[in-house]
Amino acid sequence: MSRLAGTRPLKGLTGRYAPPAPARELTARSGDGVRFPVEVHGSPEDPAVVLAHGWTCSTLFWAPVIRELTASGHRVIVYDQRGHGRSPAADAPLAYSTAMLADDLCAVLDAALEPGEQAVVGGHSMGGMTIMAAAGRRQLREHAAALLLCSTGAEQLTGQARVLPFRSESVRAVAHRALLGSAAPLGPVTPLTRKALAYGTLGPRPQPETVQATAHIVHACPTRVRSAWGGVLAGLDLAAKVPRLDAPTAVVIGTHDRLTPLPHAHRLAALLPDCTGVHELQRRGHMTPLEEPETVGAVLAGLARDHLPAADVTADVAAAMTKEKSA
Repeated sequence: MSRLAGTRPLKGLTGRYAPPAPARELTARSGDGVRFPVEVHGSPEDPAVVLAHGWTCSTLFWAPVIRELTASGHRVIVYDQRGHGRSPAADAPLAYSTAMLADDLCAVLDAALEPGEQAVVGGHSMGGMTIMAAAGRRQLREHAAALLLCSTGAEQLTGQARVLPFRSESVRAVAHRALLGSAAPLGPVTPLTRKALAYGTLGPRPQPETVQATAHIVHACPTRVRSAWGGVLAGLDLAAKVPRLDAPTAVVIGTHDRLTPLPHAHRLAALLPDCTGVHELQRRGHMTPLEEPETVGAVLAGLARDHLPAADVTADVAAAMTKEKSA
């Protein structure tokens, strides 16, 4: 399949952060008719994990987690959120919404999974908000055997963020709202921009390769897209949706997360009907899947082990579906 938009920004992404080649690619079609690519990593008979990345990131963000999961016998499905990576941008800033996030996730579930096939569905930051926005949708109910909400929140993001350290919550809210919606270009990756981004998104004393990968992924996001989605996040209010996520759900949070601090995770846990636990990653920031992919991968694998059919049963179902389609 041909690429739908752009090319992968590979510079600066090495080692475990280098993007693995997908086993195959699909095309999803969202509710507004927009088509975007979906990557599938791993063997078709392996239990499925669907992952949605966060604001200013792309499928590149999941590279180390994909490696962890495919090595342990999982099939990983990833896609670029609207306007990120190779996914086409919306025509106007007002077109961006949490409903669009939910539409795109549901399109991916329909495209990448067989009818009735279940998966673990996980999201980081805006990806977690995508799952919340999709609460109650047919596709999520049909396909999600378990969920992961990673480094995310449902509401009041601007007042509780700690990137700009004002003491007053109201002042912080105004300052963070301006930061999220800023249309100022990030410019090239330099030592100064790497340091600033690491302060806001990573834990104390991050590995240099993690800082480098974070900077190259985030700087690749188009300014217009970053600003439009930042405006959506500034007014986020999905708390009423969380109790409708009735699948078993794990929550992951870095103890030094400045963007969605620890209280967000505990509020989500209190609202979820079936929270399997809050996993606090010590001295990690907001980019937990980049900082500690082995733990994030282990949480996802644990959800798959506990809530998905055994591999041999999954293979039998897949074979039966293939036979039925060819009949």
